[in-house]
Amino acid sequence: MSEQAVPISTTPSNSKSTFYPPIENSIILNIYSMELKQSNRNQARIRVAMQGPSGSGKSYSSLLLAYGICQDWRRIAVIDTEHQSAHLYSHLGEYNVLNLTAPYTPERYIEAITTCEKAGMDVIILDSISHEWDGDGGVLDIHAQMAGNSFTNWSKITPRHNALVQKILSSGSHIISTIRSKQDYVITEKNGKSVPEKVGMKGVQRDGLEYDYTIVFELDIYNNVNCTKDRTQLFNSRIAFKIDDTTGKKIMQWCKDGERYHTQELEDMIRSCKTIEELNNLYKNQPHVRKLSVELNHRAAVIKGQVPEYEHLKNLNGQAV
Repeated sequence: MSEQAVPISTTPSNSKSTFYPPIENSIILNIYSMELKQSNRNQARIRVAMQGPSGSGKSYSSLLLAYGICQDWRRIAVIDTEHQSAHLYSHLGEYNVLNLTAPYTPERYIEAITTCEKAGMDVIILDSISHEWDGDGGVLDIHAQMAGNSFTNWSKITPRHNALVQKILSSGSHIISTIRSKQDYVITEKNGKSVPEKVGMKGVQRDGLEYDYTIVFELDIYNNVNCTKDRTQLFNSRIAFKIDDTTGKKIMQWCKDGERYHTQELEDMIRSCKTIEELNNLYKNQPHVRKLSVELNHRAAVIKGQVPEYEHLKNLNGQAV
């Protein structure tokens, strides 16, 4: 859905027929050459981090999640740094693989993402992004080979890492990043015996990277998933589950919520309001009607008896609606 400018009012501020939206509603203020646009979640692109130890099913789960999002294996690309392990799941569907080898510099990741974007991929899986931080030619490796002051050297490397983060955030594709967890062992009781069990402890990437993702999934060695960060509010952090394609469908539906209503349905909602209070409540509780500011203003004027019920509205170009 293309974004459209949203006029708050089509009449002068001193006109009694003007409908004033509640002040607490979120809008993006633009001045002069900037445009005022209705916030629209349908424009959102999901950034998912899939974190877990080796063997936890990060790659497999990412593929199922990606298919759930786009429903077309041919629109999925895997940027594979795991020695072509992405091919192990080719039985799932005809997805695309870009093999990325050392050196794992931020610039090579950016180039790989750009290649996938140009190919028209809907979902890009970075499997894994840990190599950019702790792999051969990655950020830590680059820093270790630099001469001079360590702190000063970080000021040179950090912008390169940040450029990759910005590439992920600005991509027109949905991005799923797998992150390795540092390995650790804990002693657990099984059948009356103490046995060591491998667990994931901390993601191998720069601290704070998870803040840049919409959703963060933590996987254990049994492929169980806990959602530790969720800006969509779709998942319960206390309930573990296993990822499948329905998880991706659920996320994609959240992205598409902005298109749930046709324009005619929204106009009917506006015309059903009999008082200004009802109109304000509709504006506050139904975000989809906010783009129809001309209709809102007209309905407010009708309620006040200032214009006939069926008088033609005028859009910003002076043409009848």
